[in-house]
Amino acid sequence: MAELADLHRCLAIDASFTTDHVWQMDGHETEGLVQAAFRVVKLPRPMKVNYPRDTDNLVENWHKNECFLVAEDGEEIIGYVDMSPHRWNATGWINNIVVSPGYRRKGVGSALLRAAARWARQNELQRIMAETQTKNHPAICFYRKNAYKFCGFNDQYYTNQDIALFFVLSL
Repeated sequence: MAELADLHRCLAIDASFTTDHVWQMDGHETEGLVQAAFRVVKLPRPMKVNYPRDTDNLVENWHKNECFLVAEDGEEIIGYVDMSPHRWNATGWINNIVVSPGYRRKGVGSALLRAAARWARQNELQRIMAETQTKNHPAICFYRKNAYKFCGFNDQYYTNQDIALFFVLSL
């Protein structure tokens, strides 16, 4: 579990990412049928994207004293995951998962997900939900690599009008 001093170091981690693919949504509605489909589209050039949440969100989640775990390399905080339990449906919702750019694609994020799953099991949760933007192809690949299954979307989720994709892991 994270200590208060860790929170400030978590806030300093660059959560932005670069992507060269997005999930593009195609949807239409006809009488009696609603269809939505996603396809992976390669962008003409890599795009840098800012993390969709502000630091106030992380501080607020810290104060709830739920599941806030950090990954360290010596004295350095290199990543964190914060998750809220929703007891009514036995689901842990990942609010934030961030890994420092120099440590990405080295197993840190996967280790954080495994630690969050252990916490969830210890707290009698049955599944973990995660969400990400359609343009966060690295996160989409990351969740899928870690056995999370695509389970839905919300096209009104983010304040910047990005579509949220939802992924679930059954415990």
